[in-house]
Amino acid sequence: MKNIISVDVEDYFHPSEVQGSSGVSPSDWDTLPSRVEDATRRCLDLMARTRTHGTFFILGWVASRYPGLVREIAAAGHEIACHSFLHQLVYDLSPQQFREDTRQAADAISNACGIAPRAYRAPSYSITKRSMWALEILVECGFTHDSSIYPIVHDRYGIPGYPRNAHAITTPSGPIIEVPVAAVKLSESRTTPVGGGGYLRLLPYAYTAAGIRRLNHRDQMPACIYFHPWEIDPHQPRLASGAIARLRTYLGLGSMERKLERLLGEFEFSTLAQVHSAV
Repeated sequence: MKNIISVDVEDYFHPSEVQGSSGVSPSDWDTLPSRVEDATRRCLDLMARTRTHGTFFILGWVASRYPGLVREIAAAGHEIACHSFLHQLVYDLSPQQFREDTRQAADAISNACGIAPRAYRAPSYSITKRSMWALEILVECGFTHDSSIYPIVHDRYGIPGYPRNAHAITTPSGPIIEVPVAAVKLSESRTTPVGGGGYLRLLPYAYTAAGIRRLNHRDQMPACIYFHPWEIDPHQPRLASGAIARLRTYLGLGSMERKLERLLGEFEFSTLAQVHSAV
């Protein structure tokens, strides 16, 4: 079964965990040394070695400053998608602020590579019960797919009990296909995340591999897996402060690339558009 591999293209100072614990804000970003080009090229090299194509959810801020990087991603045959412009939590924005951020991001990405993104992923999976209104705005902005809902319990994101399979959602402006991040249902009351990112980095490789196998074979559904370029960059500056924030952000950076290469070799992956062109 083909699964989805996705890359959220952002720099090491963009994650919500870093912004929330360090006090770094968008006004500071241009003063910090960027590492996103080198880290993303390592991702491209990794996927070339394993002959894998995936979906790259690109931050508009990155696309506006490094358009050549976006063109490299597209030229390598990967799907171009959108990860907002300023990496702000959707539920902290007004509908108008979200609309403006989304349009600015889509324009930056399109200007960089000539491809209008049709898939969207919210920063930190911040489309939750209180921000479902964002899906209608995504349709208005021309998006056909969203991958922003995590059907788990988490302190920052997630909709517990939400359907784990890809499905169409009808909004007043039209339909959109929602592709939740991979999660395994262990019981009627317990669902555990296996989507990648921090879970692949922090936990043993066998945890993610077993979760994908269970989804593919028992549940007969593809797994949507994600990671970030900064997660394979062990030499990045440590900006996050506080024990929990630092653990979530930096533990396992040194082994992440090896885990990803093993994962891409053991399972079959493709782009979101190819796996879920329609539901």
